[in-house]
Amino acid sequence: MDKANTRSPVDQARELIEKAWTLRWRTMQSPPAAEAELQQAVARFHGYLSEAVGLLRTAGATRELVGALGKLGHAEENAGRVDAALACYEEAVAVARGADHRLPLAHALRQLGDLHRKAERLTTAENCYAEALALYGAQDEPPALDHANALRPMAILKEELGRVDEARTLWQRARELYGAASIEAGVAECTDHLTRLG
Repeated sequence: MDKANTRSPVDQARELIEKAWTLRWRTMQSPPAAEAELQQAVARFHGYLSEAVGLLRTAGATRELVGALGKLGHAEENAGRVDAALACYEEAVAVARGADHRLPLAHALRQLGDLHRKAERLTTAENCYAEALALYGAQDEPPALDHANALRPMAILKEELGRVDEARTLWQRARELYGAASIEAGVAECTDHLTRLG
């Protein structure tokens, strides 16, 4: 019997995601000299993630599907396929909401908000971030890094909208959480913004 056929679809999907991320890391560490090789690596990376998403959809593994859709959306966004990225993030939000996976929903909303903010759909972005932050705030002990990563883009957005006091409060809270998670780059970025805001 083929070993691949004895593994569950979820295990197969996890293996594909691991392959994709290993390939991405290797490509970033040692980019191919030829453009054609780079494009082949990108296509393989995308293929692994697409296959994983298909397996998880079929298996009805909603929590894992939300994560895989987020990764595929990120890949689509990096490749400049914004509409495809938007479709992935919107599906991730819908799946997480339908299955009542609150922390995965918060993460998916933050990703969707980021895409809207980059496209200058600021009201829609703000709504996504606000819902994500409400979900984190409703948890007794939300993951510090994920919570900080949701506060950060809302702080950026508030700065863009000229709401300095709100931005300052968000940067202060994000800095505390990055500190708790020992993310020095996050602490430094928050401190820079707070210094500029006065």
